[in-house]
Amino acid sequence: MALKEQFEIPGGLKKWSYALMGVGVLTLILGVVFLHPFSGGHGEGHGAEAYGATKFWMALMHNSIFWLLVVAASFFFIAATTLAQAGWPLVFRRVPEAISGAMNVLGPIALVILLGYVWVSDDHHIYHWKDVEHVKHDEKLLHKSGFLNPMFYTILSVTAVGLWMWFRHSFRKLSLAEDLAQKGERSFYWKSLAIAAAFLVTYGLTVLSTLPWMWLMSIDAHWYSTMYSWYTFASSWVAGLSLIMLFVVYLKNQGYLEYVNEEHIHDIGKFMFAFSIFWTYLWFSQFMLIWYSNQPEETAYFIDRLGFGGKGEGTFRGIFLLNLIINFLAPLLILMRRGSKRNYTVVTLMAVIIIFGHWLDFYQMITPGPLKELGKESNSLGHFVFSLGVGAGFLGLVIFLTAKYLTKAPLLPKNHPLVKESIIHHT
Repeated sequence: MALKEQFEIPGGLKKWSYALMGVGVLTLILGVVFLHPFSGGHGEGHGAEAYGATKFWMALMHNSIFWLLVVAASFFFIAATTLAQAGWPLVFRRVPEAISGAMNVLGPIALVILLGYVWVSDDHHIYHWKDVEHVKHDEKLLHKSGFLNPMFYTILSVTAVGLWMWFRHSFRKLSLAEDLAQKGERSFYWKSLAIAAAFLVTYGLTVLSTLPWMWLMSIDAHWYSTMYSWYTFASSWVAGLSLIMLFVVYLKNQGYLEYVNEEHIHDIGKFMFAFSIFWTYLWFSQFMLIWYSNQPEETAYFIDRLGFGGKGEGTFRGIFLLNLIINFLAPLLILMRRGSKRNYTVVTLMAVIIIFGHWLDFYQMITPGPLKELGKESNSLGHFVFSLGVGAGFLGLVIFLTAKYLTKAPLLPKNHPLVKESIIHHT
C-alpha cells in the first residue's frame, strides 16, 4: 500500500478556517465601530462607551498572546523531544512543525497589537505603567520603572519573538534538507540537536521567565508571583499538546500518517494528562501560598477573581471555578484510564475542552483587573463574547496556516536515524 505522504487540504477544512477567520474579522470590525479603540479611552465617567478602547485592546492582547504561545509550545515539543533524542514522535513530527510555522504570522500580529497598545493607544487601564504621570506618584511602579517601560518592553518582545521564529526557521530548513540527504548522513541530525538546545535556553529565558512578567503580570503591576511564568508556560504548553493531538487525529481520520498508531496517540494523551496535573500543581501552589501568607498586596489578585472587594460581587467567580473544573477535574477523571487515551473520540473531545479551558485561563489572567477598574457597568459578558469572537478568528488562522505548512513537505521525515524506532514504537 502506497503511503499518502503529501497532504492536500480538504475543502471542508478550508471552509471551516475561512468561516472562523470571517467571524474574527467581523467581530473586529464591530469592535472598531462600537468600542472606538482609538478614541483614547478617557471619556467621562466609567461607562462601557468611555472605556471601549480598554475592552478592544484586552481582547486582542488576550488572543494574540494565547495563540502565539500555543503555537510556540509546538516547537518547544519538537525541541525538547529532539534534545532528548526521543524517537517516538518522528512519524508525526511534521504536525508540530506545521503548527509552529504559524509563528511566522502570529508573531508579527502579536507584536503589532502589543506595541500598538504600548506606543499608539492613549489607554492606560491595561498597563498602568504606561502613564508617566501616574508612575511618578506610584512608589511601586516607580521602583519597577527600570524594566516596566515601553522601550524595554519593545526590545524584549521583538527580540524574543524574532529568536523563536529564527530558531523554528533554522530547524525546519534542516528538517527538509535531511529529506534530500544521502542515506546515513548525520550532519543534519547533529545540527538539529544544537538548534533545539539553543532554542530551549531562549525559551527558558523568555516564556519561562521574563515575557509573562511583561505581557501579563504587569497588568496587575502591584502584584507579583515567582510562579507566574511557570504557570503561564504550563497553561500554553498543555494547550499546545492538545492542538497537536487534534491535528494528528484529524490527519489519521483523513487517511494520512499511516505509521501513527494507538501507541503514539496514547503517549500524546499521557502528555496531556500529565501536564494538566502539572498545571494544577502550579495553580494550587500559587494559590495556597498566597492564601496562607494573607498579605493584602498578594491576595488582591485572587480577590478580584473570586469577587470584587471580597464580597462575591464579581463576575469572575464562575470563570475562576470553571477554569479549575475544565483544566483539572476533566483531564483527571477522563484521561486517567488507559483506554480513554487510545480512543480517538475521547482524546479529540478532551483536546477541544483543554484548549478552551486554557483560553479561559488566559482570559481570567488578563481581564479582571482592568474590568474591575472600569466598574460593574462595563458589561463583562459583552466583553467575553467579543473576545470569543476574536479568538475564533485566531483559531481559523491557526488552522489555515497549519494546513498550508502541512502541504509543503512529506508527512514522514526521510533519512532521520530514529524514524524506524518511531515506526515500531510500542509501550
